[in-house]
Amino acid sequence: MRYFLDTEYDGFGGALLSLALVPEDGSEEFYVVIDQPEVRDEWVQRHVVPFLDMVPEALKGPRLSREAAADALATWLAHDEAPDIIADWPEDLAQISMLLVTGPGRMKSVPPLTLRFVPLHGFSTAANSAVPHNALHDARALRDHIMNHLE
Repeated sequence: MRYFLDTEYDGFGGALLSLALVPEDGSEEFYVVIDQPEVRDEWVQRHVVPFLDMVPEALKGPRLSREAAADALATWLAHDEAPDIIADWPEDLAQISMLLVTGPGRMKSVPPLTLRFVPLHGFSTAANSAVPHNALHDARALRDHIMNHLE
């Protein structure tokens, strides 16, 4: 199945703050917030941090350590034998990939998956999102745009 990905992170090359995967069929979504002691980027402090918890109650949970977030992601992906993950920004693919890396030569066990970059020149997920710069809402906007306009 296809899953639409969005992440939020602490500025260019910064630490992962949140990650969302939204399935094309509208089934169970994945959303996780990583516990960060301090967000350094001022823009992120103003435009991302206040909106991290603006998701449906069913997806709200405690902020997780990076390791616990990696465990949750691996467990969630295990239900699909070949996930196809789509993002409109290269950093999102880098962030999900690095979340699966747990140490030197170690990674979480996940099914074979495809990571696909679909550049959407002229389309902004944040501008079309119910809650801009929230990974879940931005991933939903990405899904809706691709499914309604590119298929």
